[in-house]
Amino acid sequence: MTSDRPYCIVLGIGNPDRGDDAVGRAVAGHLRGLSVANIKVIEHDGEGTALLTHFDGAAMAFLVDASASGAPAGTIRRFDVSAAPTPDLAFGLSTHGLGLSMAIELARALGQLPPRCIIYAIEGASFETGAPLSPPAQAAVAEVSRRLSAEIDDQAKQKDDRRA
Repeated sequence: MTSDRPYCIVLGIGNPDRGDDAVGRAVAGHLRGLSVANIKVIEHDGEGTALLTHFDGAAMAFLVDASASGAPAGTIRRFDVSAAPTPDLAFGLSTHGLGLSMAIELARALGQLPPRCIIYAIEGASFETGAPLSPPAQAAVAEVSRRLSAEIDDQAKQKDDRRA
């Protein structure tokens, strides 16, 4: 695996039928229109081992998921898990149990973790079946979409600068 892998992936994780659990997928929906080359945006249910299949060949991975840590709804946390283990705090954040954290650490152990791997966790308010996104989650989706777009653009510019 080399550092010049061909693309960046954005994995929007969640269940679209469980209220704020859909935040990751909502961010993915916002980012589908990115005009940056070699970006792959994927909506995913969050099953841990299935996440690993999407890491193959990625130079960068951004994962967005809902959290239920007790923080105020709409709180955004960003974890750079590229070089360090997923923080202990993160093990209780995902609404998909240990799936996301376990997938990250398994990918690291197998040498499959992309060289740059970032997790965005958005604190949810309601995870009821059939509920829409709460207003704090909707605001956080817009903010994470903005941040991710800027971060991806910045990474693309840095890569172009290195080529010049």
